[in-house]
Amino acid sequence: MITFFLARADNGVIGMDNGLPWHLPADLKRFKALTMGKPMIMGRKTFQGFPALLKGRRHIVLTRDTEWQAPGAEVAHDAERALALAGYAAEVAVIGGAEIFAMYRDRTDRVELTEVHCSPHGDTCVPAFAAPQWRETFREDHVPDGDRPGFSFVTLERAR
Repeated sequence: MITFFLARADNGVIGMDNGLPWHLPADLKRFKALTMGKPMIMGRKTFQGFPALLKGRRHIVLTRDTEWQAPGAEVAHDAERALALAGYAAEVAVIGGAEIFAMYRDRTDRVELTEVHCSPHGDTCVPAFAAPQWRETFREDHVPDGDRPGFSFVTLERAR
């Protein structure tokens, strides 16, 4: 099963300057809990945006650069090779960025989405996951807190 894990603002923004345009500790905690023990497929820029390797998870990095390598990264140069590296995992976590989400969008079974209720400026966007292709199976709403925007944890399943 392929699952997307992402936070997306109301205007589609998922990133700015290889980072997030918000800081939501609850989202980071949920991301860690849901991805722990899973192979994660990501683009090179997403990988390079981490301050360190994320413990307890494999880092499969898709890049066009055939010379690129980094400690802790398993490198793939196409979407099929990245899945092959993930092996027979029950669930593969695709964690971004936008180009990587686009590569796997038609093959994804589930989306673990944090809807961030704001419209920040950003340089990376992902289109909405809308019906009839997707159906919501879980929602947990959180109100704004100080300078942090409100957000909702949402699980979407592909409609079959």
